[in-house]
Amino acid sequence: MKKLSLILVLLSGLLILSVNAQEEISPYFKVTEFSGSLSDASTQVKEVITANGFQVIGEYHPAQKDGLFVICFTNDALKKLSLQFKDRGALGSVLKTALVKENGKYTLTILNPEYMFLAYWGKQLNGQDAELVAMSDKVKAAFGKLGKLTPYGGFEEKEDLPGYHYMMAMPYFDDPEDLATFDSFEDGLKIIRKNLAAGKSNTVKVYEQLFEGEKVAVFGVGLWNTEEGEAAFLPKIGEGHIANLPYEIILQGNEATMLHGKYRIALFWPELTMGTFMKISGAPGDIEEMLEEVTEE
Repeated sequence: MKKLSLILVLLSGLLILSVNAQEEISPYFKVTEFSGSLSDASTQVKEVITANGFQVIGEYHPAQKDGLFVICFTNDALKKLSLQFKDRGALGSVLKTALVKENGKYTLTILNPEYMFLAYWGKQLNGQDAELVAMSDKVKAAFGKLGKLTPYGGFEEKEDLPGYHYMMAMPYFDDPEDLATFDSFEDGLKIIRKNLAAGKSNTVKVYEQLFEGEKVAVFGVGLWNTEEGEAAFLPKIGEGHIANLPYEIILQGNEATMLHGKYRIALFWPELTMGTFMKISGAPGDIEEMLEEVTEE
């Protein structure tokens, strides 16, 4: 009898592990709707962000569209956590939330922190699992004060995110696009700042996350080129997913890179069919070209 009980316990444990391994996770949460103005809605959102220990570091209208608005935020604990992951870990140091106008109301969504953390940091995790979950729970608890968080934007299996790629022969997180190599970190910082200030290639700086002592900087860059930027590809793949924007340049030491468009777009629009993906087949190259110009002296 004891042997049978032990077998049942073991089988139960294996079943739980199997279920957890196949657990699905969404890239976003829908939070609530606002009936008032964008100004009123964004004020309420920013008040929740700051009241829960985060700092707003940037905001903008993707595609320069009044009905689309993204707010970027971070805190010291998240920044410290991100630096534990040497392979572009700082890309996960900024979280985003979005307001999208539809039928006269603004729908609030947030990027699911755990989804991004697993995709960006999953392969590099070395005992930080509890910190990752705690940070994600903190963000969800904060936005839970505005409404019920409902998974949104498709699903991926948790176990697939650390090694995510859209399909065979498509790039992974650790297949970045090289943008530029500078004489030094300081030169790179100077050149990128100068180009963004000038709006080179129809870009706009949304935020700058600087880790000066570690010689790391992340730039959130709005792509306002009407023919090749956000205005060109968002209507085709879904404006409701903009809580992953803006696109980023990461400067580590003297090298500037970006995540490959075929990785980053697929990751945050997991519902894309191959047919839809082909409609924006030029977008990854266009994005690389725009961000490359931002890094040119």
